Amino acid sequence: MIRIVLVDDQELVRTGLRALAERDGDIEVVGEAADGCAGLARVRELRPDLVLMDLRMPLLDGIAATARITADPTLDEVRVVVLTTFDEDEDVLAAIRAGAAGYLLKDVAPAALREAVRVVAGGEALLSPAVTTTVLARLGEHLATRVEPGLLDALTPREREVLALVGRGMSNDEIGARLHLSPATARTYVSRLLAKLRARDRSRLVVLAYESGLVRPGDGR
Repeated sequence: MIRIVLVDDQELVRTGLRALAERDGDIEVVGEAADGCAGLARVRELRPDLVLMDLRMPLLDGIAATARITADPTLDEVRVVVLTTFDEDEDVLAAIRAGAAGYLLKDVAPAALREAVRVVAGGEALLSPAVTTTVLARLGEHLATRVEPGLLDALTPREREVLALVGRGMSNDEIGARLHLSPATARTYVSRLLAKLRARDRSRLVVLAYESGLVRPGDGR
């Protein structure tokens, strides 16, 4: 069972999300909150597998709340999927930089919402190729270089290849096919990258790939 917390300032939205999320029986909403501060408290209390987090809320917005969750080592296993009615590049980038493992619009199809929860709870990033290539690539030239000097020096040439492909939005299966590796081997490489780069999840690897210059605006898949 995947345990989730809903954080949204509209009760009607939370009610709808609960009904949609729980429809197949493998996802359970264990808590709700109407603002970022209350959401953070609920997450610390309940330690869910995943948080569906609204971006625009009073007291503490979704990006700030996400950043506090991902910065808390006691919540290391909690993943955040950001929900918004706005499809704005700056919001996508800010959410990913804050540590969100996924980004969805609130008008997402019910089945797609549940699949997104399963994908993120399973350890993958919910960064569609469209988001990665159009948003991060378009904003890539504005990304400040935040990586530690020499951080990528510890990577092998193959690990750099894998990181670049992660940055372009490829799944483990796609990376394996591109590099003639099994999906399991591709997954192992990604796990090594997470450990070596001290990255919380795959979404952070995408940001690192751009911030380090390993992937540049306009690079194709």
